[in-house]
Amino acid sequence: MSTVEHLGRGPLGRDELAALVARDIPPGSFVNLGIGQPTTVADHLPAGSGVVLHTENGMLGMGPAAHGDEIDPDLVNAGKIPVTELPGASYFHHADSFAMMRGGHLDVCVLGAFQVSARGDLANWHTGAPDAIPAVGGAMDLATGAKQVFVMMTLFAKDGTPKLVPECTYPLTGLTCVSRLYTDRAVFHIGRQGVTVTETYGMSVAELASRLEVPLRTLGAAE
Repeated sequence: MSTVEHLGRGPLGRDELAALVARDIPPGSFVNLGIGQPTTVADHLPAGSGVVLHTENGMLGMGPAAHGDEIDPDLVNAGKIPVTELPGASYFHHADSFAMMRGGHLDVCVLGAFQVSARGDLANWHTGAPDAIPAVGGAMDLATGAKQVFVMMTLFAKDGTPKLVPECTYPLTGLTCVSRLYTDRAVFHIGRQGVTVTETYGMSVAELASRLEVPLRTLGAAE
């Protein structure tokens, strides 16, 4: 198996990225989807996958986002987005929800990020800007409690600077916790051997290497 370069197309759109993450979640997993872009993964999980979605505000068995007549103002995820419930869904106190997160009961969590380091450090709650409101929420609990942490983000900031970096410069959420990084330009696996590119979109591995300060491996090299 070798790294796949999709050069005949542009970067992934938001829905395409969400579908890519949903594809890689193992069937039967218990999964938490973080606030923001990660919540869109719920809309792309295949029927019959057995994936059970957890929300930190106290629900197991969350379904896709609610629309139109499906909207119940009392049924929302942690980001206050109206959602649906699947058969067998259950509700509980948020303290019990955090016990699930902290106790290692989640197989995967999917989070957004401002930065991810080459060793899998995560910075996703505060940019350090003086006018920003610090609100880490349950991100630290998820980053350290889930068995696998998948991150979704754009690979480059609006000013073109990389968000996959040698060392995070923003306040950290967790250390060496990110196992996979899904971006609009490429998918990366992060482990003891370093950062491995598994797929690219609209850029070659060589082009990525020229714009990132992080050493990159390919699947062939990793094997």
